[in-house]
Amino acid sequence: MASVTKVLPGAPSALEPEPDVAATLCGEHLGVVRAFVDALHRDGDERGLIGPLEHSRLWTRHILNCALVAPLLTEGFSVADVGSGAGLPGLVLAILRPSVSFTLIEPMERRTTWLTEQVFHLELSNVTVLRARAEDRNVGEFDAVTARAVSALRTLIPLTAQLVRLEGELLLMKGASVSQEITVAEKEIRSHRLVDVEVLELGAGVVSDPTRVFRARRA
Repeated sequence: MASVTKVLPGAPSALEPEPDVAATLCGEHLGVVRAFVDALHRDGDERGLIGPLEHSRLWTRHILNCALVAPLLTEGFSVADVGSGAGLPGLVLAILRPSVSFTLIEPMERRTTWLTEQVFHLELSNVTVLRARAEDRNVGEFDAVTARAVSALRTLIPLTAQLVRLEGELLLMKGASVSQEITVAEKEIRSHRLVDVEVLELGAGVVSDPTRVFRARRA
């Protein structure tokens, strides 16, 4: 009789094997990305960073999803990542774009502790971790602002647009319902003077689920 391996309730699933496309998207930085993935797999559950089911899709659903955004960031830019959490997308983008300076904005102390540890262990010289909320005063002004899985655009735009300098960009990672979110957020888009609004689908034909980015410029 064949043996059956039991998985305890709440136990993390096995780490997803590294997809071949990771080498293409991460290039010379793949080794650092692997170290970050290993840290998330090791500590993610215990420290409340990712759920137990995310390990089996950590590369495809999270790491590569973020990596696809890296080419949108111009060399020399200053970027704020709002609600950085586990470092998605902020740490992934910082690894892949060492010529861009990142400020990771996160209100929860245990998460800023994690982010600071990773900046040290991954030897990232282009990252500042800031324990704050996006709406706090004196957070700063940036060339671009990123966010992933934070909230709907109607709520997210007022939080992020205030951090963007004139002519700077919002690059907000969204799900399949982004077009509907844009319709609901029309008032916020106008009041924050966002122009050139578009939805980018990145990675079609490269990854199973393309990354969708709401991009807009502050006029």
